[in-house]
Amino acid sequence: MIDKTMTRRQFNKLFMAGMLISTESLLNSSLAASSFAKSSDIGGLGSYSATSLVKAIKSKQIGATELLRYFMDRHKRLDSRINAVVATDFEGALKRAQKADEALSRGEIWGSLHGLPMTIKDNIEVAGMPTTYGSPRFSGYIPEQNADVVQSLLDAGAIIFGKTNIPLFGKDTQSFNDVYGQTNNPWDISKTPGGSSGGSAAALAAGLTGLEIGNDIGGSIRLPAHFCGVYGHKPSYNIVSMHGGKKPWKKTHTNYPVDLDLAVDGPLARSAEDLKLAMDIIIGPPSYQRKAIKIKLPGPRKTKLKEFRVGLWLDDSVNPPDKDIRNCLQKMVSDLTKEGVIFKTKQPDVDLKRCHLLRGDLATSTLSHIRSPGHYEYEWAVSQAKTLKNEDQSHAARWIRAMTGTHRDWNKLNEERAIIRQKWDDYFQDIDVLLCPVARIAAHNHDHTKIEKRFIQFDGKLENYWDVVGPWNSLALVAYLPATVAPIGFTPNNLPVGVQIIGPYLEDYTPIQFAMLLERMNGNYKPPQGFEF
Repeated sequence: MIDKTMTRRQFNKLFMAGMLISTESLLNSSLAASSFAKSSDIGGLGSYSATSLVKAIKSKQIGATELLRYFMDRHKRLDSRINAVVATDFEGALKRAQKADEALSRGEIWGSLHGLPMTIKDNIEVAGMPTTYGSPRFSGYIPEQNADVVQSLLDAGAIIFGKTNIPLFGKDTQSFNDVYGQTNNPWDISKTPGGSSGGSAAALAAGLTGLEIGNDIGGSIRLPAHFCGVYGHKPSYNIVSMHGGKKPWKKTHTNYPVDLDLAVDGPLARSAEDLKLAMDIIIGPPSYQRKAIKIKLPGPRKTKLKEFRVGLWLDDSVNPPDKDIRNCLQKMVSDLTKEGVIFKTKQPDVDLKRCHLLRGDLATSTLSHIRSPGHYEYEWAVSQAKTLKNEDQSHAARWIRAMTGTHRDWNKLNEERAIIRQKWDDYFQDIDVLLCPVARIAAHNHDHTKIEKRFIQFDGKLENYWDVVGPWNSLALVAYLPATVAPIGFTPNNLPVGVQIIGPYLEDYTPIQFAMLLERMNGNYKPPQGFEF
């Protein structure tokens, strides 16, 4: 138990020893009223929300330097189990943390993240830190310029001390590569944390960082949040700048990034409140447009659970979730019903399987001009396209057609997508949020088989891997919609389960608000066994 009257030196000594830190004695009344402070069984600050940690810094209950050293200590003691934070700049972070403390002593507050230590996904550029994209070819690449999203966080006072692991070029739903190796799920190290923001979610779940930013073009924020039991938000398309520093594989125009269809940057956190905190900071157009363009989203449609008009889509005849996922979702519905929530059985007039296929076609087309170094996917696809039979609708055949399609072919896909978007808009005239699965399963065993050749056991049958983890993520992605993932329970094997909360286009704060209310109902984040202190 830490006494309020102890000296800073005594506090630091106990703090770095990893002792149990009591909420009531560590933080003042403003922090004690926060979400995590209500749980008497929480031990270390690694379980706290970013919002709570920033409040503690600003109220001078803890220094930015002290908090950073706490995360440094946790990294040293715990990260070897999961390999989530794979590159660090503790020296540079300590210097910035000290400046943050000095500024606060003068009454200066840098912004809404003043002094918060955090990490960033490997493939997002942070000046002076490695950005490897999981490729040995770029293991020595150090950007000189921050991505727009990183600069926004720094301008808000964040202290970025590390980078988190991804799959090679972010092209997998697991997180392993030849630069940093494999990242494990802290709830069960024999399981994957998901991908491609797997290092981000694992680091948060293990209490190794205060906040994270990932990206999503195929569920890469939402799947890891679901697998690791944390919160994640895929923003509406094109409201968070994806522009960054140089791309090391480009021979020309390396400083001129181009917007990609579908892809978004977004936050992961241990609390839904943190998602809003981060979104308030990172929403904005590319930096070169900010002299004339601003983005201001509307507030949430509702503020209380009973007020929300809630749609349900919990099952599907073609892509059903497994029994464990269904049970968690049904328990959530039961708990919400007890809170007075009235559900609507109405579903949007869209087909899940068709959205899944359309997302694959659009994503492949979007990335078809980007050649991974040393790979010649396009040239190979061109050679194979001539041999395809019209009746061949396999995943491989669809990939080849999308990779080599004409502009006319893309226009047909885009027209179908536009109709789907309008159907969603019609749906949200009567519904505020739709609740649905994130994936059909909870976290699974590591499998380094190439994703296009990967299969997985599902309800006793061997199924195509992507058809098991991918379909439900496609709904929001194809339609450019915001989608928030919130943890709702555990399987019998103690693996986390999340729910996907899809909201109307450009109304990101509506699903985030619903996630915040779910969090209040379900209780606050608690760490996996072995990562409590």
